[in-house]
Amino acid sequence: MATTTIRIEDDLKARVAAAARHDGKTAHAFILEAIQILTHSPLIGRPSKDGKRELVIGRATRGHVALYRYVAAIDTVFVLAVRAQREDGY
Repeated sequence: MATTTIRIEDDLKARVAAAARHDGKTAHAFILEAIQILTHSPLIGRPSKDGKRELVIGRATRGHVALYRYVAAIDTVFVLAVRAQREDGY
């Protein structure tokens, strides 16, 4: 079984780094670790608008949601945004 490629946008990398400063290094590692599930199960996230999907990471006040798009033709996941579950929008 092939492994799906994951691409994380540059502005998202900065946001995840900011989350790590706010929530501690464990939050940063937890988010990146959770996103890695997409390498083997790119369709695991719930469907969202415009062919995008959302991966729920953690829960409650410590939870996050990653917005991504899976392009099957090139077997690649593009992680577009990460937000806290309590935030509105991306």
